[in-house]
Amino acid sequence: MARKGGLGRGLDALIPGGDSPSEGSTTSVPIRKIQSNPRQPRTEMDEKELIELAASIREHGILQPLIVTYDPNQDVYILIAGERRLRAAAMIGLDAVPVIIRQATDQERLELALIENIQRSDLSPLEEAEAYHQLVTIFGLSHEEIALRVGKSRPAVTNTLRLLDLPAPLRKALADVDITEGHARALLGLPTSQAQIAALQTVLNLQLNVRQTEALVNKYKGDRPEIPPRKEPAPEIRALEQRLQDSLGTKVVLRHGQKGGSMIIHYYSDEELTALINRLVEE
Repeated sequence: MARKGGLGRGLDALIPGGDSPSEGSTTSVPIRKIQSNPRQPRTEMDEKELIELAASIREHGILQPLIVTYDPNQDVYILIAGERRLRAAAMIGLDAVPVIIRQATDQERLELALIENIQRSDLSPLEEAEAYHQLVTIFGLSHEEIALRVGKSRPAVTNTLRLLDLPAPLRKALADVDITEGHARALLGLPTSQAQIAALQTVLNLQLNVRQTEALVNKYKGDRPEIPPRKEPAPEIRALEQRLQDSLGTKVVLRHGQKGGSMIIHYYSDEELTALINRLVEE
């Protein structure tokens, strides 16, 4: 059963420390005894950023302990949060790292890793979507429950999950940052994968922004742009329209502005047009 609660507040809000000295306090653990989080949503890490972090750790040490949970069956520590710090520490040959030991279920490990990465803006849109997908399919969470846990709105979670419906070329373009999540969501508005891929090529070739991409999708779908409703004219203009309509016997529209305007006289047949011309010329 999914655990309820507002987990978007942060890591400590999800898993409080225990009462024993070994649980909840900072201790040192050999790197060789720490296993990566099998539910870690982040699959790609920038090599340059890792090198910079490693240089900082070499000079200043690890300022923020990693968060782990202990598995007594295997006598190992499973990483909950701090994947980048762990990799950077290994790069410079550290034997041990500071950790805080927490109790966490498999679901909580995924939630915590997801929350940490989202708060740091470390996840790509597709990585975030894959993590949400695990919470839905493996742990049975609803979109609303996920939103509460990660501190986002339910529509935001739903829209991110829709990215998993993208065909392979669009997923690659999004992963390579050739398009943004906004582009991808717009392209999902097309009914078939073939149409989405064709539109993608246009977006890339013309370097369209998100708003232009939305307009392109609407064009492909055959949607007509919405025509804003006519602003209700002032009473005196409406009175003039009525006088003209009574005099000419047809619909008349006045477009009145500060520096002039226009008058539109409607007719509905060639005979009406001829009669209107004769009447206006004669008058």
